[in-house]
Amino acid sequence: MLLAMAARPANFKLRLLSGSLNDYRRATQDWWENVEANFPQLRERPVYFVSSNTHSLPNLLSAYAGSIRPELEAFLQTEGQEDLLQEWEALQTENTGIGSENFYNYVLKRYLASEDGDSHREAITGLEAERGIVRVPSLHSFDVEASIIDLAKLDPESLDPRLLRDLGPDARSLKHLRNSNALILNIDFPLGFAAYNLLTKIAENVPQFLGMYIMGKAGSLNGVRGDVILPSVVYDEHSRNTYLFNNNFSSSDITPWLTYGTVLDNQKAVSVLGTFLQNAKIMNVVYREGYTDIEMEAGPYLSAIYELYRPQRHPVNEIVDLHRVPFDLGILHYVSDTPLTQGRTLAAGNLSYYGMDSTYAVSVAILRRIFALERARQAGMNA
Repeated sequence: MLLAMAARPANFKLRLLSGSLNDYRRATQDWWENVEANFPQLRERPVYFVSSNTHSLPNLLSAYAGSIRPELEAFLQTEGQEDLLQEWEALQTENTGIGSENFYNYVLKRYLASEDGDSHREAITGLEAERGIVRVPSLHSFDVEASIIDLAKLDPESLDPRLLRDLGPDARSLKHLRNSNALILNIDFPLGFAAYNLLTKIAENVPQFLGMYIMGKAGSLNGVRGDVILPSVVYDEHSRNTYLFNNNFSSSDITPWLTYGTVLDNQKAVSVLGTFLQNAKIMNVVYREGYTDIEMEAGPYLSAIYELYRPQRHPVNEIVDLHRVPFDLGILHYVSDTPLTQGRTLAAGNLSYYGMDSTYAVSVAILRRIFALERARQAGMNA
């Protein structure tokens, strides 16, 4: 088909459906109404907002993969799973002690997509519901799944062991969460300006944010795949603003859970309009200006965050100080590609099992921080 198209001159026209600002607002409203219908208490309870993915937080909080390890190991021996089996054997040789937890979660995703895994889908839904995890699939508008997690219903016996490692006895028992009224609203990270639309709509309906954590893929101009980038400056191509903020995560929060990569903190990020609009010349200019992190969501999210506590719309083409936001804030990017050295576009494809190492390291750090903040909040309420 491509050869036939290239064989003669052609004049292409593109028609954008639902392209008005009002249509985007309507789509955002439809998305929120679906989420709220599945969990009406979002309008009444304080929220830790997380923009990440559909799997890492629920997997860490339910630890379902660890409960069916024999079945997953048997699945590795079946036809068509030779690549996974090789990675598993290599992991046993390395004997790092951390990677196996991520590997089981990685295998579970492929197992559930097979016929053998059909029987487990309903079991996972039931188990997650018991643990206070409600998944809300996207029905229309934005293709963004949501998960609502009720902290008071979490079971310490079902958590990934990394979440409670090196904590005191009281913290490991999660006693401080039993009387918590807080929720985690986790959404599958949207692309580009959709992040602004979704967060502003959520903020119109949620009574209080306790923390806001933005996690996603990025291209690094000075790192390698699997690294983690922690920016404290973001230039947004949408608003042309440069946002300055306190990133409340440091390398010490991530490094204990990261096996293969490195944490790069105090970085500067650029939120671009689109991944395919970047080329070597542009990225070289960006790099010379000290920016090393290229992604798509942080800038739009920060524009929405500005409007959460200021009585006006976000400015344009200014340096914006967000150091005094009234909630905990963290932006964490895991490197999915290095476009200057590999010539790959951002979001070119799924990361391998080794790429999940950084994804889960960041997810562990986010959940541990939420647990610690909620412990301090409960102590303050009871004092």
